[in-house]
Amino acid sequence: MKHVSILIPNGHYSLVNVEGTYQIFSWVNDYLSQTNQEPLFELHLVGQSQKVTQTNGLFTITPDVLLDDVSATDLIVVPAIHGDLDENLKNNSDLVPWVLKHHEGGAEVVGLCIGAFFLAAIGLLDGKPCSTHWQFANKFRELFPKVHLMDHKIMTESDGIYTSGGAYSFTNLLIYLVEKYGGRDLAVLASKAFMIDIDRSSQSPFIIFSGQKAHQDQLVLDVQEFIEQHFETKISIDELAREFNIGRRTLERRFKRATSNTIVEYAQRVKIEAAKKELELGTTTVSETMYHVGYADTKAFRDVFRRFAGMSPVDYRNKYVRELSSYSE
Repeated sequence: MKHVSILIPNGHYSLVNVEGTYQIFSWVNDYLSQTNQEPLFELHLVGQSQKVTQTNGLFTITPDVLLDDVSATDLIVVPAIHGDLDENLKNNSDLVPWVLKHHEGGAEVVGLCIGAFFLAAIGLLDGKPCSTHWQFANKFRELFPKVHLMDHKIMTESDGIYTSGGAYSFTNLLIYLVEKYGGRDLAVLASKAFMIDIDRSSQSPFIIFSGQKAHQDQLVLDVQEFIEQHFETKISIDELAREFNIGRRTLERRFKRATSNTIVEYAQRVKIEAAKKELELGTTTVSETMYHVGYADTKAFRDVFRRFAGMSPVDYRNKYVRELSSYSE
C-alpha cells in the first residue's frame, strides 16, 4: 500500500487538486475493498498547521497530519499554488526541506499544474522534462532555463518526479499513477467512473496562442504586431529586417530571446491560431482556411497545424464543430 501525502500549502492553493486527488484515489480504495482486495493507497492530508485557509478566505482544510507526524511517505502530491512565487516559497518555507528530505529518502513527487513552479524553485526539476499550464509556459521558461519544459504534454515523468499540464488535466496524471501502481484494468475502471479520457497525452488542442509579449523589447513587440497584422501573407525574415532597419542576425537573436520562439515559429503559431478560430466556426472547409491564413501547400499546412494543435485540421474542425452543435440537438 502506497503512503500518499497530499500537501496543503499556505496561500491560495488549488482546492480542486487536493479534493480531486483524494476523491479519485479513495474511489480506487473503495472499489478494491468491494472486490475483496487490499486498498492501494493510504491517504493523508499533510499541513504545516491544524487549519489551512486559502488566502481568499473561502475554504479551510483541516489536515489529518502535520509535517512532523510523517516519518516516511511514498508519494508526495503538490497542488497548484497561485500567486507570487517568492511569497509562496516564503509562506511555505517548512515544506521545502520536508519535500527534499522525503524525496531523497525515496518518495516520488507530483507537481500538479503550476505546482511545477514550486518543484522547479526547490531544484527538483533541473535537467528534467516538465509540463505545466500552457498559459504560464513563457514565465516558466524565463524563471527556470535549466528545466526542459514540454508545455504541450499532459504529463511528464522522470526519476520519480511527475508533472501535469493545465487545470483539470491533472486527472490524467492521477489515472496514470493508478495504472502504474494498480494495473491497466484498474486504471480503465477509474477513468470510466470519472469520465476521464485515458491515454490523452497532449494539451496542445487546448492551447490558445495570444502572443508572447511579457517582455520589454519594443522593437520585438513592433515586429510581433507586424506579423500578426500580415499573417495571411508570406513575409521573409530579410523583409522584416529591412522593414525595421535592423540586421537579420540581430533581429533573430533579439526575437528569440524575448519570445522563446524563432520568427518562423512565431509566424506559424499566429497562422495556426487564426486557422483554429476559423475552423471552430465551421463555416469554411479546411482548404479554404488554409488559403485564408497564407498556406498554399496542403501537406505543409497539415504538418504545421498538427505540430501546434496536436491533431490534424480535419480532426480539429470535426472535434469542435461537432461538440458545439451537439449541445443544441
